[in-house]
Amino acid sequence: MRSSLFDFDLPGELIAQKPAKKRDGSNLMVFDRSNGKRHLEKFSSIAGYFKKGDVLILNNTKVIPARLSAKRKTGGKVEIFVLRHVKKQKLYECLIKPLKKVKTGETLLLKNSFKCTVIEKIKGRAIIEFNADIKEILSLCGKIPFPPYIHEKKQDPRRYQTVFAENEGAVAAPTAGLHFTKEILRKLKRKGVEINFITLHTGFGTFTPLRGQTIEEHQMDEEFFTISEKTAGTVNRAVTEKRRVFACGTTVTRTLESNAYKKNGKYLLHPGSGSTAMYITPPYKFKIVKTLITNFHTPLSSLIVLVSAFAGRKNILECYKEAIKLKWRFFSFGDAMLIL
Repeated sequence: MRSSLFDFDLPGELIAQKPAKKRDGSNLMVFDRSNGKRHLEKFSSIAGYFKKGDVLILNNTKVIPARLSAKRKTGGKVEIFVLRHVKKQKLYECLIKPLKKVKTGETLLLKNSFKCTVIEKIKGRAIIEFNADIKEILSLCGKIPFPPYIHEKKQDPRRYQTVFAENEGAVAAPTAGLHFTKEILRKLKRKGVEINFITLHTGFGTFTPLRGQTIEEHQMDEEFFTISEKTAGTVNRAVTEKRRVFACGTTVTRTLESNAYKKNGKYLLHPGSGSTAMYITPPYKFKIVKTLITNFHTPLSSLIVLVSAFAGRKNILECYKEAIKLKWRFFSFGDAMLIL
């Protein structure tokens, strides 16, 4: 399938540069796959679309302060974006700017006498060895890495974390979860909705545009996940009893779907930890997820491909067309969709 089928014209002013004043103050477009109808709401009203017995799965990953400022011994400034741990204890895959000027074997100077050495350069990325524990370095020197399309400098880093963020490791927020407030979660619990969590440490690949002329040519980066016994048990009971499973975001969707297995004619969920590079494209048949909460995504991204697999490409593009006409906000700090 041609990648160009997932492209659309998006005015630059609709790329949200700051979150809504209130977390639940974003717009919400509800799309019903059963009849093709759309309803326009505020996210604060989302509890009205849940019923007793529904299951909501959220991603409780926490964004780490992965952006570091460094200097070369020549005095030149370098920006380091820590992506993930690789193999040996102090080796990390990173983005470096400017990568071309930095040499293999070169030592870069960080704040507080911390240092790092460029061990290798591979495919536009660098393998770096730090001279101390990475958690200590990031906590003392790092900053929260906002998405590359957010140019507004004055940001509250707390608004790029969900209210249920707990397990550190992500370099990008699971943005569909940013809309939830503690009050909405309490309201859902009072309604009889079961709320459970998975952890998937969102990587920088979430911002990577589709590679290639066809969507099949694109490859996802691996991301670490954990599914607890409790979460798997909750999901499996819901599936067995034909209750709805709501996935909050594409990260939750990929985690659940990549760990589905078939037993007695039904798809159930495996607990456990590991890495997934699952890439969901049309005409994928979803095994666990019945309802999806998501944001309005980037043209030519793996994210719009996933939601198109869930709701139909033409349907999604029509929803996006209406959102653009209404001047709704797109991407990480933008408005939301509920796909029933």
